Amino acid sequence: MNKEFLNVIVTDNDENTLIFFKNIFKELKISIKVQCFHNGIDLMEYLNNKDAVVPEITFIKYTIPGKNSMECIDEVKTNSKFSNMVTAIYDDEISENEIEEAFVKGNNICMRKPSDFETLKKVLTEVITINWQYHTSGLNKDNFILKL
Repeated sequence: MNKEFLNVIVTDNDENTLIFFKNIFKELKISIKVQCFHNGIDLMEYLNNKDAVVPEITFIKYTIPGKNSMECIDEVKTNSKFSNMVTAIYDDEISENEIEEAFVKGNNICMRKPSDFETLKKVLTEVITINWQYHTSGLNKDNFILKL
């Protein structure tokens, strides 16, 4: 598969986090088109729109307002339209039980969001690079799970 960029969605109610993600993505060697949402309701309204561009990866804060992250994951993982979309749940603090629940529901990536910009940059770079490799190689995303 030859593609020039990744479509990425970030859903977080903290504007600073959205800015951090966008700034990190701009610095990567991989071209990324980013869309941001502030809650789970807006995210799912967009994704369920027939004209929506389905992203290759969607980052969702675990404690997102409106429709929570697990409701979003349930909706995404039961719709074949999203079968090639990787989901990444993250939060400042996320318990082992919450991580396990997310993986059981079909989520691909769980990460504790680092508090400093440089560590967050390193983690997001790793996630995007691995996802890009999966995306461009045609590997089966059903087997793609990552805990950071």
